[in-house]
Amino acid sequence: MADEAMKQDSEYLLEVRHLRKCFPLQKNLLGKVQKELVAVDDVSFTVKAGETLGIVGESGCGKTTMGRTILKLHEPSGGQIIFNGEDITNYKNAQMRHLRTDMQIIFQDPYSSLPPRATVGEILSEPVKVHHIVPASEVKDYVIDLMERCGLRDYYYERYPHEFSGGQRQRICIARALSVNPKLVICDEPVSALDVSIQAQIINLLKDLQNSMNLTYLFISHDLSVVKFISDKVGVMYLGAMMEFGDKKDIFANPIHPYTQALFSAIPNPNPDVKMNRIVLGGDIPSPANPPKGCRFHTRCPYATEKCRHCTPAYREYEKGHFAACHLLDGEEA
Repeated sequence: MADEAMKQDSEYLLEVRHLRKCFPLQKNLLGKVQKELVAVDDVSFTVKAGETLGIVGESGCGKTTMGRTILKLHEPSGGQIIFNGEDITNYKNAQMRHLRTDMQIIFQDPYSSLPPRATVGEILSEPVKVHHIVPASEVKDYVIDLMERCGLRDYYYERYPHEFSGGQRQRICIARALSVNPKLVICDEPVSALDVSIQAQIINLLKDLQNSMNLTYLFISHDLSVVKFISDKVGVMYLGAMMEFGDKKDIFANPIHPYTQALFSAIPNPNPDVKMNRIVLGGDIPSPANPPKGCRFHTRCPYATEKCRHCTPAYREYEKGHFAACHLLDGEEA
């Protein structure tokens, strides 16, 4: 009864609290970890049902690892994952089985994520049969209807993945993720491997399906233009940590973290008469196996002070719903 009450009272479909994921790099003879790679470090955010949260950041910042950890494809090293009112942080595989239909993922590479020896019909029918979504006699009709909703013709049912273009294969991956009627879909850079002309079609398809099926998306991408179009909220990650988080209009109109400002200055402007104020960051991204002390961004930040080099800034709410982690926002000097 307590669990049911918690589900009903929960304002958010997904709550992530101080999530941390580490991978061991070196162990001693007793099996104790001597050195580890911190892929996700102290990340917190919330997502309401029907919303799209866009996660942006440079390659290697931990976006994909965070998404897979939320799905429990990686076991979290710390923090909490609360889905639909349930704390699933310590759930084992058997406990997660009843949630697998509610949480799905669309992978970045549509070709490698599809079994090459199975037809489209077999790929889409399998999860429907395993999770008993519809009676066995209705599976084919259910799958064909799903294919048509995802822009796939019914005669594709007997074809194999290698017979399709990249955009069509990604539609198959989308249909597979939606075949079990999920509530949350993690989109792991679903359009980065596609041509620009196809990207718009897939993004519009995701928007239409979200409206018709009341889906909630965690949309991972490094394409800021795509994130601006599809997202309701935006989170900016750097070296495993969340630098800034808030509503899309607030983040794009008023980025307050120096890293977000530099990232957004790289968005191309189609107007040739508008001069771009590009912020060029110096240096290279530090290794997550040996992150810098203090603020993780201080090695590349043009405003870094001595305090930034030694003290980790707190992740705080500076405006309603607008969070960031930066000493400069507190008016603190070295």
